[in-house]
Amino acid sequence: MTDQQHTRFERGTDGPKVIVVGVDGSQSSFRAAAYAGGLARRQKALLAIVYVQPVMAAGASLGIPTVATTGEVAEELVREIRTAIERVKDVWDVRWEFHTFHGDPYNGLVTAAEELTADAVVVGASESAGHRIVGSVAVRLVKAGRWPVTVVP
Repeated sequence: MTDQQHTRFERGTDGPKVIVVGVDGSQSSFRAAAYAGGLARRQKALLAIVYVQPVMAAGASLGIPTVATTGEVAEELVREIRTAIERVKDVWDVRWEFHTFHGDPYNGLVTAAEELTADAVVVGASESAGHRIVGSVAVRLVKAGRWPVTVVP
């Protein structure tokens, strides 16, 4: 068997097969999901919708039930996504999955993209002023240079 006959994962050879989109409940993340959904439909790719549950050590130390709170956010996101997909099911169909990862948004999306063997990553533009200090998730994903990254305003 020659080296070219090995069946290892290769990104982007025939168009994207898995498109990861990060959602967090913000309007820009929902716009990113809509954009990624259209891309997935046109490419006949799997849309992997990813919510990264933040690890809130400070909140937990104050007795705030962070796992339950972030779990509720994930459940609400799934409800909203299902409602949106139900509204357009007669117009277009897209294969999608919802995944939850834990950690900070950047590392969570990197882990998701690696584990799901993403060919592309789509995120919404940051709506936070704090990203100027630590850098936005989108900029950090672009700088990582592992996947094509689309940033939706």
